[in-house]
Amino acid sequence: MLIDRKDTNRSTSRLILGNRIPGSIEVNFQELGGKPCVIISSIPAPNKGALTENDGVKIASAISKAVALEMPIVLILSTSGASIHDGIAALHGWGTAANALAKASGIVPIIAGLFGPAVSGPALLLGLADVVITTPDSYAFVSGPDMVMGYTGIKVSTNDLGGSYSLAAKTGVSYIEVQNVDEMIEQIGELLVILPRSTNELPAFFATNDPISRDCESLNSIIPDAAMGSYDVRDIITEIVDDGYFLELRAGWAPQLVVGLARIGGNPVGILANQPRVLAGTLDIPASQKGARFVRFCDAFNFPLLSLEDTPGFLPGKDVEWRGMIRHGAEMAFSYAACGVPRICLILRKAFGGAYIVMDSKGMGSDLVFAWPSAEIAVMGAQGATQILMRRASDEERVQYQDTYQQKYLTPYVAAERGYVDDIIEPKDTRRAIALGLSTLLTKKERIRKAKHANSPM
Repeated sequence: MLIDRKDTNRSTSRLILGNRIPGSIEVNFQELGGKPCVIISSIPAPNKGALTENDGVKIASAISKAVALEMPIVLILSTSGASIHDGIAALHGWGTAANALAKASGIVPIIAGLFGPAVSGPALLLGLADVVITTPDSYAFVSGPDMVMGYTGIKVSTNDLGGSYSLAAKTGVSYIEVQNVDEMIEQIGELLVILPRSTNELPAFFATNDPISRDCESLNSIIPDAAMGSYDVRDIITEIVDDGYFLELRAGWAPQLVVGLARIGGNPVGILANQPRVLAGTLDIPASQKGARFVRFCDAFNFPLLSLEDTPGFLPGKDVEWRGMIRHGAEMAFSYAACGVPRICLILRKAFGGAYIVMDSKGMGSDLVFAWPSAEIAVMGAQGATQILMRRASDEERVQYQDTYQQKYLTPYVAAERGYVDDIIEPKDTRRAIALGLSTLLTKKERIRKAKHANSPM
């Protein structure tokens, strides 16, 4: 599929590479979002995009060229899987392509668009991409409905198993949903405008008429008076970023954590925020995976990281513990600890226990930690502490102790006295404080570890 649509952010010129080799893949050099890219596109007809051995070799060759030239990789996929006619050779070709894509990860941006099927092994290419965009008619799975029925006896439709909604809300494979291929290409261009060409570049600065000194008056009243009251953290994000622009990623999956890209004072920034409207902002396994992956993405492509914290802790429960909450919670800590870009944390309200630690606390290596006066930083909340420490006391004594605990410990001032919080700021001053913090930290240099890689707690 050739991309040849006129747009102010895209060039219609292209250079076709190796497309006389028979197969279901077409490769082009083309400009999207003002950046030269390597476009790898499926040809759905006549074999439903089935990947042959030649296709695997062509994909691997294109990826290697993209890495050598430091160009983003764009995959436009619609494939029914490895070609049955090619047999084991097709599997070898797919493995060659997957190997090349894995080696390109973190070096150049990899954006995948799915407009039809991605079945069996080739579906895993989506998991290797940095961002995946899907259309309503797309679906992806490793094992299809027939295999699920044969193995489990459960009947499931293609759409329920791996349709665009399932990919976006249940599995987290899809980062952005669009209505058609045209919108997909536009969304890829928008992403590439803000992304650097490679890990060796900084994201581009964009001048703005939105002054960094602007007061954010609406934030003074956004935190509810009730301890259990909720609000939409995206209202805070859009208030403090330039021109209210926030490109949210993976909005449908693990919605108690919001991640996305924006600009503050013209500088691109990655934003990760707890969402009190969903599960009170608690961290579970999907949220931990989502956060860890996003932190690594920002680290790979040099986006300063802003973390907005309001979480009572990790989600409790037997099921979540049995599924590996320890390992996946550690992924958040691991990703932040390894992150070398400028990092700012703003504590909005609750910051309790282990979740306080993994949301980029000072102990995790955050460069600047701010807190609003409404911040509550402690091992646990007042009610939980009272139940443990005053379990043998009378009801009256418990109420009195809970009030005392609330006033003495659930403030940002104890942490500030110990240097764990750098400054307590008024909500209306948030944009100004963060913008100045970012401008100070932009000269930060990263130390490269001596070991070839760490052993991630996956």
